[in-house]
Amino acid sequence: MILLKTPDEVQVMRRAGRVVFGALEVAEREIKPGMTTRELDSLIEGYIRSQGAVPAFKGYQGFPAASCISIDDEVVHGIPGDRVIREGEIVSVDVGSIVDGFYGDSARTIAVGTVSPEKKRLMEYTLKSLNAAIDKARKGNKLGQVSATVQSIAEGAGYGVVRQLVGHGIGRNMHEEPQVPNFGSSDEGPVLKTGMVIAIEPMINVGTYDVKTMPDGWTVVTADGRPSAHFEHTVVITDNGPEILSIA
Repeated sequence: MILLKTPDEVQVMRRAGRVVFGALEVAEREIKPGMTTRELDSLIEGYIRSQGAVPAFKGYQGFPAASCISIDDEVVHGIPGDRVIREGEIVSVDVGSIVDGFYGDSARTIAVGTVSPEKKRLMEYTLKSLNAAIDKARKGNKLGQVSATVQSIAEGAGYGVVRQLVGHGIGRNMHEEPQVPNFGSSDEGPVLKTGMVIAIEPMINVGTYDVKTMPDGWTVVTADGRPSAHFEHTVVITDNGPEILSIA
């Protein structure tokens, strides 16, 4: 884990964050029934490179694409390919960038056309849990307050909170300490300090919190085949509260 100590370091991470935000805006604008996940990934990669950034995911531990694209019961790490995106699906898009040695990371779940009330509500509560958790990312709070907030909102709405996957610190590496679970006690974890940067990313399921990894070694799906949603922001702790870096 690093602590951002200079305005220049913070500014570079803002740039990395703006790149992933822009890539997700491209994805949300361009996604449509009938396109393949590979086609969507190509648009995302083109945007990242057009900004002078490097796709952080491509080649990371052997991952073959610039983005993770996960549909319906796929929680995270879906590999773009020949799968055709269809009306009524929800598509979770996760994007990373590298700018001058610093990383940005963000994800959002996108509704393709008109989706079921079940999927719409899931997306609403997953995003609600993220926003509430970000508000707890304040100097002097324990990290557990972030985690417990996600769990309280999601489970309070009847959803399963994924345990096997968590958020993370981020800076000069994609994954740094501390881990940022979406569950746990509010009095656990390190005390948040000015300059800490964390990626908060609720992964919330309609049904069970249990997940399993598919034979491709990457794609994580819900154990019961029901839908999952995923939203993520990169956040820096400041003296004046949390600042979302992965935004315009």
